[in-house]
Amino acid sequence: MNAMQNSVERARITGPGPCPTITTARLTLRPHRMSDADAIAQSLADFQVSRMLARVPAPYDRQDASEWLAVTTTDLNDGWAFAITAGDDVHIGCVSFERRSSGWEIGYWLNRFYWRRGYMSEAVHAAISRFLMRMPGTEIHSGIFADNLASLRVQEKAGFRITGCSEVFSVARAAMVPHLETVLAPGDFRPASPRH
Repeated sequence: MNAMQNSVERARITGPGPCPTITTARLTLRPHRMSDADAIAQSLADFQVSRMLARVPAPYDRQDASEWLAVTTTDLNDGWAFAITAGDDVHIGCVSFERRSSGWEIGYWLNRFYWRRGYMSEAVHAAISRFLMRMPGTEIHSGIFADNLASLRVQEKAGFRITGCSEVFSVARAAMVPHLETVLAPGDFRPASPRH
């Protein structure tokens, strides 16, 4: 391969590459599988979870999960979507990176029975750390509904800062909801503290 072909190949690589598997102290983050559909449907059928996500309908069922997985488990997108598992390989949540009009955006959710254990912070820190290894210097956008303070704490621990406030339509709530926009600027990422 000559130098010209090499530079053309590099120009085509715009994403972080294939979704890896990441192991943390308590979790494994892995690519999704079609067999995750039942667990995803069970988690997102819980209105306490779906109400905090902009694009998830309520009620949410197995067909919704299967349709999402049909795209997520292919090479049709250039982002990452990690299944969060806690030792038994059962899907308990998701962390994803998606290219949007504003740039790269992270989103996440966790089955309500796993809340308040620090799992989401652990997963988000691990996912961002690996993403920035593949995409150094990348600004990462996100946001939270204003009534989701637990999610805001997850982001603040990682180094995100609030950049604005707007209203975003929540499909599950069928209403416009106050929304805080956040960003993790290059160099602001705070790696997770070691767990003892």
